[in-house]
Amino acid sequence: MLFKKYHIVIFKNPCDNARKFQIRGWLFFFAFTLVAGLAGGNVLLWKYYENYSGLEKNLAHSEKAVQEQKAQLLSLSQKMQNISQDLDRVRNFDSKLRVMINLDQGKVQNVAPKGGSTDPDFSKNYLPLYRQELLVRKMHDFLAQLSTEAKLEEVRQQEIIHSMRSKQDALDSTPSIWPLEGWVTSPFGWRSSPFTGKREYHKGIDISCPSGTPIYAPAQGTISFAGVQGGYGRMIKMSHGANLSTRYAHLKRPTVKKGQVVTRGELIGYAGNTGRSTGPHLHYEVRLGGVPVSPMRYILN
Repeated sequence: MLFKKYHIVIFKNPCDNARKFQIRGWLFFFAFTLVAGLAGGNVLLWKYYENYSGLEKNLAHSEKAVQEQKAQLLSLSQKMQNISQDLDRVRNFDSKLRVMINLDQGKVQNVAPKGGSTDPDFSKNYLPLYRQELLVRKMHDFLAQLSTEAKLEEVRQQEIIHSMRSKQDALDSTPSIWPLEGWVTSPFGWRSSPFTGKREYHKGIDISCPSGTPIYAPAQGTISFAGVQGGYGRMIKMSHGANLSTRYAHLKRPTVKKGQVVTRGELIGYAGNTGRSTGPHLHYEVRLGGVPVSPMRYILN
């Protein structure tokens, strides 16, 4: 049948000659196969297009879900970073209290987790990880460690509270507040001298402020000196007991006298620019056994 000859006759008008075409059977088969193939291909392409559209929608939905998860992870890591920073501030406060009441700092520290302190910048260490399961696992580990450290810190605080109750007098006599309002322009320790430019050891901190700013006693104590002393200008020395003392220099004028007992927060003088000074400020010293120490280790507020 495929190899038979078929004749097609075409008449234009009844009076015209007819045209006759001769076609073999395999051409019909080829044309039918071609049409069937094209139709089948169109059906397959349509199904592929529908499948592609579904996959595209699923991909868009998945990408949106991933972005939301990333945002949640970033928010969670930021919250954990803030918690870690808060815990660090509590630790610093803990250390200052222990210094003030002479409590052994290593007693409870020895039971800290083996992992050591956690890095406060959590997002930098963990957010770049591409495997989210690992990221979540590390976050859970971090939270578990943070919870353990918080419980240990609570134990330390309870120890401090118990010790403070038994050492209330020592706490009242510890210079734990700022003596006046201002800003630190020269910290404790080595610095370049504003007069000679040479390296010198600064025995206190300089707190810049307007002349006449009130100065308040940072702790309970007894005035051991109130007058003029060399480069310090007008100054006050105060003894707090337990070999602890404070000094206030370059005053405009003191308001207390030698031998006077003052309490924390009581007015003791006004800041000025007397003695060896480059401008109105308060030079504030804390001495332990006569040796200058950083006032910042005692200030709590």
